[in-house]
Amino acid sequence: MMLSSAALAQSPAKGDEITGLYWSPEKDAKVEIYKKGVEYFGKSVWVAHPRRDNKNPNETLKNRELLGIDLFSGFHYNDGAYTSGKVYDPESGKTYDCKMSLKGDILKVRGYIGISFFGRTAYFQRIKS
Repeated sequence: MMLSSAALAQSPAKGDEITGLYWSPEKDAKVEIYKKGVEYFGKSVWVAHPRRDNKNPNETLKNRELLGIDLFSGFHYNDGAYTSGKVYDPESGKTYDCKMSLKGDILKVRGYIGISFFGRTAYFQRIKS
């Protein structure tokens, strides 16, 4: 069966299944994964303990609220994986290379320096509406 170009344009891309709300691993924040252009991002939309980004090495950003900032940025979907992205860790103020994958309602986020073997993995639980 052939799909028309209009039908293809209306159906969501396979990679879009990642979009939605997730609990942080500690359940002290909610992150919304969204798509902008062809890239995927994740911003904090709720935090249990509001605070400023005081660990950020950039002096001009230390006074901003953590609520509403992009923690995940620049991910591209490729054959079941979200790659070439960055993750910002507000606990350390550092940004790491990152890749993500989705299995069911669990978002696996692997931040690393250089190669993914040297990194840390965190698991985010999808929030069902």
